[in-house]
Amino acid sequence: MNGRRAPSRAPAPNRKTDIAGLGARRAALAAISDVLRKRRPLDVALEQALAVAKLDTRDAGFARAIATETLRRFGQLDSILRHFVPKSPPPHKAGTTMEILLAGACELLFLDVAPHAAVDAANHLAQDDSKAVHFKSLINAVLRRVSREGKALAETTDQALNTPDWLWRRWLADFGAEGAGSIQTAHLSIPPLDLVLKSNDAATLFPDAVALAPGRLRLGNSGNVEALPGFHDGVWWVQDFAASLPARLLGDVAGARVIDLCAAPGGKTAQLAAAGASVTAVDLVPERLRMVEENLARLRLNAECIAADARDWRPTSPAPFVFLDAPCTATGTIRRHPDLPWIKSAADIPACESLQSELLSAAADMTAPGGTLVYAVCSLEPEEGVDQIEAFLRTRTDFTRVPITADDVFESAFVSSAGDLRTLPYYWHDKGGMDGFYAARLKRSL
Repeated sequence: MNGRRAPSRAPAPNRKTDIAGLGARRAALAAISDVLRKRRPLDVALEQALAVAKLDTRDAGFARAIATETLRRFGQLDSILRHFVPKSPPPHKAGTTMEILLAGACELLFLDVAPHAAVDAANHLAQDDSKAVHFKSLINAVLRRVSREGKALAETTDQALNTPDWLWRRWLADFGAEGAGSIQTAHLSIPPLDLVLKSNDAATLFPDAVALAPGRLRLGNSGNVEALPGFHDGVWWVQDFAASLPARLLGDVAGARVIDLCAAPGGKTAQLAAAGASVTAVDLVPERLRMVEENLARLRLNAECIAADARDWRPTSPAPFVFLDAPCTATGTIRRHPDLPWIKSAADIPACESLQSELLSAAADMTAPGGTLVYAVCSLEPEEGVDQIEAFLRTRTDFTRVPITADDVFESAFVSSAGDLRTLPYYWHDKGGMDGFYAARLKRSL
């Protein structure tokens, strides 16, 4: 059992008469299998699995919980199951046996599902799989032992196992043992839902929310986002608190032109448009750009949306403000996307680094003399953050770093020694943490 290998193909969810929750478990199993075998992003895999399963809201939520928590705790679950199955059955013969065991153990140990329900469901899932069915007795025996002995093992299993070696070694080097441990611990908690309000008046819709900063609220167990008050009225949008900070670095943009590069899914575009800017939102993928347009329409905000490669596209004239939220490994968002450590590798970092350099160069050319350029990534890796900016400043001597202040980002703890924005997942841990972001503010000379 190893998250780095590719198990065999999973069966599609079927339409058999379900025992309670079996449809949700089939969808979760399909999504987990897609992530571990094909390295598909969990949100994409889940969207497809749920579309096929056609579950009600409650069962869809259960499917998401199983898939998300199984990947969040993958390292621990893998280690615990090794205790009971020292030699994994070969995937080409066992089908989805190991994924069924992972999801079943997750239900028992971390979702507190009743043992008889979890074990019975796992047996049904094995029965559905022409290969896993031959290992049904193994699945039954192992999960029964997990239900009896697994809790004690879980308490003593190193939580650092939930971070793969390639990433854990990097964090130890960059943040030290204490920092790396705090990051991986933060990733084990289910993140809250953060909202950015168009107007502070909308705060009255959420009397029990935690106010993080002016116009920013944090909710606990929110359920269906579209069912929350004010969603259809377009008075707020979902955006992690840390993700809302980089756009603030542009300062007062009211009435000014702002080019927002790599704009999808649109939270920062909404921020800039709500601040009164004339925004041109550019994104490479038309489907993702449609998400931006849909969000803006719901929020009753306007922006020019252009589907183009920012490395090649150029505005008719340089703009006084340019914002680049560059594609990255997104290791700062693992608490929201627990699949990331298992679908990415160290090889992704230089690939992202190269793309970011090209995009940053293009963004610089779009910035008018005297204008401001903000570069941001939701990555914890220095090659994608501060190292990228230092390399840029060595070659583009017409740009200088403008250090940010606590007033720019609400707290001095979010300002690095170099004067850039740096948040980490364990910041505000008592309030539910935040995503890891890096951003630098640059000024072009006249």
